[in-house]
Amino acid sequence: MSSAAEQEAVEAVSNAAEAVRSGRAAPVPQIDGRPKERPDGQVRGQVLRTHARPGAPVWPGSSHPLGARFHHGPDGTAGTNFALWAQGAEAVEVCLFDEAGAETRCTLTEHTHEIWHGFVPGVRPGQRYGFRVHGRWDPWTGARYNPAKLLLDPYARAVDGDFTLPPEVYAHVRDWPQQYIADTVRDDRDSAPFVPKGVVVHDDDDWADDVRPKTPWADSVIYELHVRGFTMRHPGIPEELRGTYAGLAHPAAIEHLTSLGVTAVELLPVHQFAHEDHLLRRGLRNYWGYNSIGYFAPHAGYSASGTAGQQVGEFKRMVRALHAAGIEVILDVVYNHTAEAGELGPTLSLRGIDNRGYYRLQSDQRRYSDYTGCGNTLHAGRPHVLRLITDSLRYWVTEMGVDGFRFDLAAALARSMHDVDMLSPFLAVIAQDPVLRRVKLIAEPWDVGSGGYQVGAFPPLWTEWNDRYRDAVRDFWRGALPDVRDLGYRLSGSSDLYAWGGRRPYASVNFVTAHDGFTLRDLVSYERKHNEGNGEANRDGTNDNRSWNCGAEGESDDPRVGVLRRRQLRNLLTTLLLSTGVPMLVAGDEFGRTQGGNNNAYCQDNETGWVDWSLLEDPAWQSLFALASRLIALRHAHPVLRRRAFFSGRSQGADGLRDLAWFTPAGAEMTERDWYAPAAALGMYLSGRDIPGRDERGRQVTDDSFLALLHTGDRPLAWVLPEAPWAQVYEVVLDTSLEAQCDPPRTRHRGGQTLTVPARSVLLLRVVS
Repeated sequence: MSSAAEQEAVEAVSNAAEAVRSGRAAPVPQIDGRPKERPDGQVRGQVLRTHARPGAPVWPGSSHPLGARFHHGPDGTAGTNFALWAQGAEAVEVCLFDEAGAETRCTLTEHTHEIWHGFVPGVRPGQRYGFRVHGRWDPWTGARYNPAKLLLDPYARAVDGDFTLPPEVYAHVRDWPQQYIADTVRDDRDSAPFVPKGVVVHDDDDWADDVRPKTPWADSVIYELHVRGFTMRHPGIPEELRGTYAGLAHPAAIEHLTSLGVTAVELLPVHQFAHEDHLLRRGLRNYWGYNSIGYFAPHAGYSASGTAGQQVGEFKRMVRALHAAGIEVILDVVYNHTAEAGELGPTLSLRGIDNRGYYRLQSDQRRYSDYTGCGNTLHAGRPHVLRLITDSLRYWVTEMGVDGFRFDLAAALARSMHDVDMLSPFLAVIAQDPVLRRVKLIAEPWDVGSGGYQVGAFPPLWTEWNDRYRDAVRDFWRGALPDVRDLGYRLSGSSDLYAWGGRRPYASVNFVTAHDGFTLRDLVSYERKHNEGNGEANRDGTNDNRSWNCGAEGESDDPRVGVLRRRQLRNLLTTLLLSTGVPMLVAGDEFGRTQGGNNNAYCQDNETGWVDWSLLEDPAWQSLFALASRLIALRHAHPVLRRRAFFSGRSQGADGLRDLAWFTPAGAEMTERDWYAPAAALGMYLSGRDIPGRDERGRQVTDDSFLALLHTGDRPLAWVLPEAPWAQVYEVVLDTSLEAQCDPPRTRHRGGQTLTVPARSVLLLRVVS
């Protein structure tokens, strides 16, 4: 298109905007000097009328609480109060749907503090509903109201139906030929037949019979899992319950968690989410769920009992069952963006309610500020958005029973105007909230915007995913660390990142793998990602895997490769579970789950993404599970492995013994020069007699002392054991060079004796005397 034609198109779009603002019928845009009809045969501005029943009577109701709340009115009449914040709206209708899909519209005439509200008598739990919001269509100023689009209540507590994203659910003409102006061409087709509906839910649960585990941070072991993927192939779970909250609550699922010894499950997103258009066009689905659209509703696709509100009770029963087993429930939550994507995305909820009020917009208000890589960013600096987020968080704690949250791309929530600000409204509100400041709060401390990497910067109330830990441990075991300085920090709690402002070692959530990236088995089997199944020509997913395939790419029949890979898995697990901080495992890593080299399985709702429980029938993977269970039990038994304060590194008595000491293979304490020298081995001494803090009765906490020897070289290494005052006698507790992980022989060695450490292995020794 020529520059003159482009200018003509811009002027035509501007004229259309003025026509909408002035209330006149909008003209047809002129593109290349020729008028265009819309793909549906209607010219822009022509409204396609929907058929709706006359409105039911609406009483004034209340502006609080937001959402749909069933209760009895002043004269005892049962009904539901509807309240919706929509600052710039000109009118709001609540739309009720019967089983056949027939719609009844009720106008909310009351408007209090920018909240539209009304009480509709006779509306009971199970009623399906949505909103239509009237206002200006003016994308050039960020206004995208379109009453032809049925909108999901942001406070809906249950959602019935799937988001399939046909053209009708877009407020603009999705398939307009000139895509650079498509978002300005309004689509007036009714979306109601094509979108899910909110469901009125009756809140009648006081949790009186529930006992929260309340595991201290320092004692926690987190297990990241996907509700569907964890249960879909489990042979002990009935088929009708697989992939559901009820499946995770089943005794067979819980028995695995308790036998492993984890204290908390971190669930990949369970807020109602939608599938992206580009996935649906390729016949795929969003599997992970990082595309939220309903912050109060448990995802209906994970319900075995129904989607007309039954999913709420099923989720609560799952939480109760996990609590009864001593396991906390942490939700991975996505408040940084929504499933409505950028300006070319669908209009499902917030965009049509008040686009300018909910989202961060650029100076060109047609466009969104995107700090998330997903097309939009919620404006968490605004009071009503903060209210939405904190109301949602409190709801999941007080009414759904959860124990904490992991915030996806938390840096995006901590932005004030543009920059990440640790004094931002979001962090300030969380810090003073009497409910939220008491639960577990985990930040993914980065986003994709400028200045978004904030590891170590979140305030004392928060813990953080520590990717510096992940990278250092991966690099050490693949032989890529130039020296051992970084490894020393990571093993001992990352004091370089967190020893400020009263933060503790458990501010660091240590992980080697997460849902995003290679599984643990794939980390030692692939050096390159293999994401062809995602349909994006292997362009998606990170290239920075820091992996080593042990000499063969992918699965190998070479027994030497298999032996080495299993040893590397034992080394990685052992390092993780002996490190100071909070360890996080990923479901299935403890028995060799593989995704075939796919390091971005976000759209693999199939055997690639699901946990393969048949691996536990293989003795090789049974032994890995036995090691993981044994390491977690060792951690639970020894407070020296889960410290509540950072090491001082200073002498605590006349004998010169320190709470933490580092040794070379020569048996000497490391000097400054040793830290900077190339090295493939590191010795770490943890003193159990110098643990700061007291138990519940005020007694000094003491424990055994341990010496961990980590050796990533490819040849056995002679290691002189530190002698008195460190120890006179040691005994071997764990040796990762052993394939079978029953208790190794408790061989004893005297201080000063030379011990042979096998190639690529960890030896853990306990001080006997």
